[in-house]
Amino acid sequence: MHPLLIRIGTAVLLSLMSIISAGPRFALASDPFVSLKMSQLPAGSMAASFALTTLDGKVVKSSELAGKVVLVNFWATWCGPCKEEMPSLARLQKQLDPAHFVLITVTTDVQPRGITHFLSQLGVSVPVLFDEDQEVSRSFMVRGLPTTVVIGRDGTLAGRAVGPRAWDSPEAVAVMRQVMESGK
Repeated sequence: MHPLLIRIGTAVLLSLMSIISAGPRFALASDPFVSLKMSQLPAGSMAASFALTTLDGKVVKSSELAGKVVLVNFWATWCGPCKEEMPSLARLQKQLDPAHFVLITVTTDVQPRGITHFLSQLGVSVPVLFDEDQEVSRSFMVRGLPTTVVIGRDGTLAGRAVGPRAWDSPEAVAVMRQVMESGK
């Protein structure tokens, strides 16, 4: 065989091998969950049901949220990283259709005035639910703050993030849209 054909064949083969080996890395890089450093939870994992009281005294039941993607953010007023990410949660809430997406924040703080002051200092308006006995926090296995859980339309757990995120980033919006479009 001619040496030039061998070189061309070898070059083509090496190019194909590099494309094939880069494939999974490319797929991972384009996965918004990976880009956001958010854990995807095992298929079929169901969110725990809950009924919590809002800052203004209304009871919110998880069953009332069925059919929507729900982002549940666990936080506290004393948590610096929570304060850092709270404005991005408020901006995310404004970007997505409330007919398909709900943001709720859950705190174990029990001082409504302190929470109201905290939110007004940040200039944000987000729904705040009280988890006074920490039962809901335990059921979602919250070990550090902030912890954020995304629940699919069918009540399955779609993802989990521990630590602050830029929730209005293109990656976060892509995660929410992916979950909204998945039908789960």
